[in-house]
Amino acid sequence: MIHDLDEIVPGDAAARQARGALLIDVREDDERAGGMPAGAIGIPLGAVAERIAEVEADRGREILAICASGKRSLRAVHALRDLGYTNLASVAGGFLRWNAEGLPLAEGGLGADALERYSRHLLLPEVGVAGQGRLARARVAQIGAGGLGSPAAFYLAAAGIGRLTLIDDDVVDKSNLQRQILHADERVGMAKIASARIALAALNPAVDLRTHGARLSAANVEELIRDHDVVIDGADNFPTRYLLSAACRQLKIPLVYGAVHRFTGQVSVFDARDAQSPCYRCLFPEPPAAEDAPNCAEAGVLGVLPGTIGLMQATEAIKLVLGIGVPLVGRLLCYDALAATFRELRLPRDPQCPGCGEHAVFNGYADVAQICAST
Repeated sequence: MIHDLDEIVPGDAAARQARGALLIDVREDDERAGGMPAGAIGIPLGAVAERIAEVEADRGREILAICASGKRSLRAVHALRDLGYTNLASVAGGFLRWNAEGLPLAEGGLGADALERYSRHLLLPEVGVAGQGRLARARVAQIGAGGLGSPAAFYLAAAGIGRLTLIDDDVVDKSNLQRQILHADERVGMAKIASARIALAALNPAVDLRTHGARLSAANVEELIRDHDVVIDGADNFPTRYLLSAACRQLKIPLVYGAVHRFTGQVSVFDARDAQSPCYRCLFPEPPAAEDAPNCAEAGVLGVLPGTIGLMQATEAIKLVLGIGVPLVGRLLCYDALAATFRELRLPRDPQCPGCGEHAVFNGYADVAQICAST
């Protein structure tokens, strides 16, 4: 018979469980949702005294208690002893050690790697096990693996987004390396999506990374972004942005917009699921002339600036997936790196917007592409 205050290691507990011992997991329900030992019965510590008889009325049966680290399980052993149970032990190191030793887990949990990898997320009540599960099931499409796409992709992969789709037809150039942190000097000349795959797989091999070496066009825009939960706009040209805006409106997918110019950047969210949300064309009804909107290759950009803006895009995408916080819908957040200031502008839906206004007519993506081609 085991002394009621004995502690045993997880391997010993698993062996005794296999020989007939009852293993009870006394963590809270939300903790156990992330995984628990195979064959264990979940009873929160506060309910052990009330519910143990329903599970096991035989006070002589060997009962093992496990929690997160081994402290609550000792309290459970005391509670069971007071009820007359005599054959008891607490699992030292708890579920954390059980995981670390690779012992069997019940199906449906996050698994040992995920529980360790996302442990700081799991501590946040706004995320927790349920939220991490939503991230694992999320599908995010990202247009561009360059300046904005690099930090966004890194942080989405690190956060545990289940499927990340990267769409980019460019190759790595040495001039990219000043800001496009997905890439490395040794990968100059490589397709950006191939370079991105190397970097992201090294960070989090669990992410389902899908890549398309294609330029977004009227012919493929819906095919490429359909069946995603969020789309991130990391493009650097107006034709792509207009196509994305139109497609996201048609497919009812939230679009996280970001842009940079020299020392300034801006971020917003256009969510077609929200009747009050503006669209990209509420911000830019018509594309500006080329001389009024030079790209980075023409105007230059501070290397760290896309990092700030891309990071904010990733933040907005994660908030949308989790359904937490207040997304930047109807707001344009502007950042000035030189002044180190943020300024928020209201961006209401324009009733006269050619993209989402009361009288807007969608005549297909070829027409959207032609708008930019004619400027």
